[in-house]
Amino acid sequence: MSDKYNQTMRFDVEKDEENKAREILLSVYNSLKQKGYNPINQMVGYILSGDPTYITSYNNARNEIRKVERDELLEELLKEYLKDK
Repeated sequence: MSDKYNQTMRFDVEKDEENKAREILLSVYNSLKQKGYNPINQMVGYILSGDPTYITSYNNARNEIRKVERDELLEELLKEYLKDK
Protein backbone atom coordinates (compact mmCIF):
# COMPACT_ATOMS: atom_id res chain seq x y z
CA MET A 1 0.00 0.00 0.00
CA SER A 2 1.42 3.37 -0.97
CA ASP A 3 2.05 6.20 1.49
CA LYS A 4 -0.60 8.42 -0.08
CA TYR A 5 -3.34 6.18 1.39
CA ASN A 6 -1.86 6.49 4.89
CA GLN A 7 -2.02 10.28 4.98
CA THR A 8 -5.02 12.40 5.85
CA MET A 9 -6.18 14.51 2.96
CA ARG A 10 -7.33 18.08 3.59
CA PHE A 11 -10.67 19.24 2.22
CA ASP A 12 -11.40 22.98 2.15
CA VAL A 13 -14.50 24.81 0.95
CA GLU A 14 -14.33 28.46 -0.02
CA LYS A 15 -16.25 30.99 2.12
CA ASP A 16 -18.55 31.99 -0.75
CA GLU A 17 -19.59 28.37 -1.18
CA GLU A 18 -20.33 28.08 2.55
CA ASN A 19 -22.65 31.09 2.48
CA LYS A 20 -24.31 29.85 -0.69
CA ALA A 21 -24.90 26.41 0.82
CA ARG A 22 -26.44 27.92 3.95
CA GLU A 23 -28.76 30.20 2.00
CA ILE A 24 -29.90 27.37 -0.26
CA LEU A 25 -30.51 25.01 2.67
CA LEU A 26 -32.68 27.60 4.39
CA SER A 27 -34.58 28.42 1.22
CA VAL A 28 -35.21 24.77 0.35
CA TYR A 29 -36.25 24.05 3.94
CA ASN A 30 -38.84 26.83 3.77
CA SER A 31 -40.16 25.70 0.39
CA LEU A 32 -40.58 22.12 1.60
CA LYS A 33 -42.31 23.28 4.76
CA GLN A 34 -44.67 25.54 2.81
CA LYS A 35 -45.70 22.61 0.63
CA GLY A 36 -46.46 20.46 3.68
CA TYR A 37 -43.46 18.13 3.57
CA ASN A 38 -41.23 17.20 6.49
CA PRO A 39 -38.21 19.25 5.34
CA ILE A 40 -35.65 17.33 7.38
CA ASN A 41 -36.71 13.93 6.04
CA GLN A 42 -36.83 15.20 2.47
CA MET A 43 -33.42 16.87 2.66
CA VAL A 44 -31.83 13.81 4.27
CA GLY A 45 -33.27 11.69 1.45
CA TYR A 46 -31.74 14.02 -1.11
CA ILE A 47 -28.32 14.24 0.56
CA LEU A 48 -28.06 10.46 0.99
CA SER A 49 -29.36 9.45 -2.43
CA GLY A 50 -28.66 12.40 -4.71
CA ASP A 51 -32.19 12.00 -6.08
CA PRO A 52 -33.55 15.52 -6.65
CA THR A 53 -37.16 14.30 -6.57
CA TYR A 54 -36.95 14.44 -2.76
CA ILE A 55 -36.99 18.22 -3.17
CA THR A 56 -40.08 20.10 -4.30
CA SER A 57 -39.91 22.16 -7.46
CA TYR A 58 -41.96 24.85 -5.66
CA ASN A 59 -40.08 28.18 -5.56
CA ASN A 60 -37.42 26.61 -7.80
CA ALA A 61 -36.09 24.70 -4.75
CA ARG A 62 -35.09 21.61 -6.73
CA ASN A 63 -32.94 23.60 -9.13
CA GLU A 64 -31.44 25.66 -6.30
CA ILE A 65 -30.30 22.71 -4.21
CA ARG A 66 -28.63 21.14 -7.26
CA LYS A 67 -26.38 24.22 -7.56
CA VAL A 68 -24.43 23.05 -4.49
CA GLU A 69 -22.60 19.74 -4.20
CA ARG A 70 -24.06 17.38 -1.61
CA ASP A 71 -20.78 17.24 0.30
CA GLU A 72 -20.91 21.02 0.68
CA LEU A 73 -24.44 20.81 2.02
CA LEU A 74 -23.39 18.15 4.50
CA GLU A 75 -20.40 20.20 5.59
CA GLU A 76 -22.60 23.22 6.25
CA LEU A 77 -25.02 21.12 8.29
CA LEU A 78 -22.23 19.60 10.38
CA LYS A 79 -20.61 22.97 11.03
CA GLU A 80 -23.87 24.44 12.23
CA TYR A 81 -24.70 21.41 14.37
CA LEU A 82 -21.28 21.29 16.02
CA LYS A 83 -20.82 25.05 16.32
CA ASP A 84 -21.24 25.38 20.09
CA LYS A 85 -20.33 21.89 21.22
